[in-house]
Amino acid sequence: MLHLAVRMAGHRITALLAVACAVLGGAALITGTGVLAESGLRSQLPAGRLAGADVVVSSDQSFRPAGDLPIALPERGTVPAALVDRLAALPGVTAAVGDVGFPAAVLDTDGRVVPVEEPQAAGHGWSSTKLLTDPKVSGAAPAGAAEVALDSATAEAAGVRAGDRVEVVAAGRSAATYRVTAVVDAPGAGILFADRTAARLSGRGGGEGNDGSGSSEGTGGATTGGRTGTVDLVGLRTEPGAEESVAAAARETIEDAGKAASGGAGADVIVSTGSGRGDIASPGAGAARSLLILLAGSLSGIIMMVIGFVMASALAVSIGGQRRDLALMRAVGATPRQIRRLAAAQASIIAAVAVVPGVGLGYLLAGQFRRMLVDREVIPAGLPLTYSPLPALATVLLLGLAVQVSARSAAWRTSRLPATEAVAESRSEPRTPSKIRIRAGLLLIVAAMTLSAVPLLSRTVLGAAATSMAGIIGAIGLALAGPALVRGIGDTAARRLRPGVSAPTWLAVANIRGYALRLSGVVSALAMAVVFVLTYTLAQTTVMSATAQDTRTGTLAQRSLSAPGLGGVPAGVLADVTRTDGVRAAAPVSDTTVVWEYEMFGEPEVEAASAMILTPAAPDVLDLGVRDGSLARLTGDTVAVDSEVARSRDAGVGKRIDLVLGDGSRVSPEVVAVYDRGLGFGPVAVSHDLAEGHTTAGLDQRVLVRTDGTDAALRELTELAASRPGLVLEPTDTGSGDSLSDAPATVWINLATIVVLLGYLLLSIANKLVATTAQRRNEIATLRLNGTTPRQILAMMRREAAVIGVAAVATGVLLSVVPLVLLGVGFLDRPWPAGPVWLLPAVALTVICTAFVTVELPTRQALRTAPAHALSARE
Repeated sequence: MLHLAVRMAGHRITALLAVACAVLGGAALITGTGVLAESGLRSQLPAGRLAGADVVVSSDQSFRPAGDLPIALPERGTVPAALVDRLAALPGVTAAVGDVGFPAAVLDTDGRVVPVEEPQAAGHGWSSTKLLTDPKVSGAAPAGAAEVALDSATAEAAGVRAGDRVEVVAAGRSAATYRVTAVVDAPGAGILFADRTAARLSGRGGGEGNDGSGSSEGTGGATTGGRTGTVDLVGLRTEPGAEESVAAAARETIEDAGKAASGGAGADVIVSTGSGRGDIASPGAGAARSLLILLAGSLSGIIMMVIGFVMASALAVSIGGQRRDLALMRAVGATPRQIRRLAAAQASIIAAVAVVPGVGLGYLLAGQFRRMLVDREVIPAGLPLTYSPLPALATVLLLGLAVQVSARSAAWRTSRLPATEAVAESRSEPRTPSKIRIRAGLLLIVAAMTLSAVPLLSRTVLGAAATSMAGIIGAIGLALAGPALVRGIGDTAARRLRPGVSAPTWLAVANIRGYALRLSGVVSALAMAVVFVLTYTLAQTTVMSATAQDTRTGTLAQRSLSAPGLGGVPAGVLADVTRTDGVRAAAPVSDTTVVWEYEMFGEPEVEAASAMILTPAAPDVLDLGVRDGSLARLTGDTVAVDSEVARSRDAGVGKRIDLVLGDGSRVSPEVVAVYDRGLGFGPVAVSHDLAEGHTTAGLDQRVLVRTDGTDAALRELTELAASRPGLVLEPTDTGSGDSLSDAPATVWINLATIVVLLGYLLLSIANKLVATTAQRRNEIATLRLNGTTPRQILAMMRREAAVIGVAAVATGVLLSVVPLVLLGVGFLDRPWPAGPVWLLPAVALTVICTAFVTVELPTRQALRTAPAHALSARE
């Protein structure tokens, strides 16, 4: 059987090349997605500044729902400071360091902020140098409250060395002068204060008073309520070879201490060694791994549907060209099972050849995708990809199964027909398309139109994703019902032909009527490309436009003050802003992440979501479209939620919900407001009081300012921002949101995916068209022997290409209209989506050019062969 399959494959090179291209492209896409998914599960960040600690004790920076993947928590959790002494007493421990981090930044001689990698936690105590690997220290440890040590990169950027004086902004206090006592040559060492000073600045020392450096500000520094008596983590140095025993003893000590019952943060305490220290060193960066899993998961469904469609189409063309050979084998005694096995064996041979370079290309594609994510600052540059044979193995298994199913399905009809009927049908198509196939296709189209209504019911990103899925499902339905549609077009065209019509036109119409199955496969494939590009792209741009519209409409403030280089807005800025002439209102706004635990149909569910941190003053600068309750009630243990999730999760005003804050703390706040503009502002807004002590920096991220709109007010705010180092004043309306230049990183990622998938689709379709045209050598040779000129044959084929291109564009647009109209109504309150106006003409031109070029070239090649030779040659 295998030998026969190889010999048959040798005579069908053109058709099998289409199969090989489909397999190669599919293998690349599946492998690349698999690498991203595996990296999200297994990749580890470098230990960084914790590389010198053999064992790290910290709060768990992941929320672990039962039966689901862990969810990374971006805010730094805490552990009880009392653990430091208990862990230091363990056998094999040579040093135990309770590390704390807090916002800190150095100013250069021009008063500009020296950029650091993580300004929210750049400040540390001097004892944290014991967590570094062989740090080279030039100078002495800081001892007084007005002394500081810098890492070498920061010192060089600030233009200072040991003995110089430097301006430092720490923990949200105003800039103060410190003497540089040492320069530490170690990556990520940070800005190092005396341990006692670091404890006071971070609010861990039991008070928030003046640190003695002259930096006291009446309103205090970073908000660290609930963190007194804690440290961020405990790093342990051990004797050589004692790492595992110390880790085990540390776990026992933690269990005996009741797993940090008095730790304030409420998260579980874990012990990390080896590569596990990377996520602890930088929780925010570690959260990027979860994003890789989400990206891979969101892409996998579309990718598998497109690959399955392309694979089935390519194999249908390949095996359709061998119907005569398979029918003759039936006539000489081959069983239906042997026919299907032969078809599957032949396809498997081609797939085995193509899958190897496809897998290699997939690993390269994953690397390129990672570079794009890093360039867009979606994931940190230090997060590596994990390369292993697992994605390749999964690709081989999935494609092997797809090839077997597709090949056996394509050979099913020929294998089941009686031998005489199989031979008779091998040179033609069934006179009547299968009713079961037509009905199945129509049902899929109806299902797609039904799915299109989801955006009317759910104005969320998931609701918009239903538009893309509806388009793809509709295209698959078209592929099944296509033969009846194409035959109907041919019959209609034949009835309307004038008596004196030209021979090429008459021949083209006859081919459309007689070979509906062949043409419908090509039309449906091209239509899928149209549907995929229109629905997938316009769904992204429509969500982007609706999000910008929500944000623009709901933002009453004209200006935003932030201090990204300082790790947060310094204390006292809000008060200064409110005293500024022309300012009508000002309120702090920050962002965090929460995990919402809820029940859906009686089953426990969890969802990680972005959340705003608001004060009762928020209604003065933001209009979230509150429909019930009031944002002015956001005090204490309270939250506001979006109306979409409030309805689906029974979270109306007065109800209590279960949340896990960004540092792992479990809370059950009361819902005090329900709002409509969740697309622009997120599904949850937590009160400033509730978030206090549960964020890494403990500072507000920005202050929104509403003025009287005069130039004088703007000048006053500009002068205020210029007078405080690190402050950045920006307009709140930074773009319309309708342009791709305004697109966030996630939209660019999705658009890049569209380009890759479109390239794969068009390449596969082009190969399929070439193979379909090449299989018509005998038809072309027969026409030439009957007196048809090469010019007439070219004209006939061009007319067929025009019908293919126009039908594909028309059906693709028709399948896209309903989903996109409903998307526009649901998200923008108008019956059309948002997006570039050139998209439809560009797609139509691309599809029509693909049809013409891939029909023209093989037709010209066939015309170069003498008719008699073409008929005598074995196909």
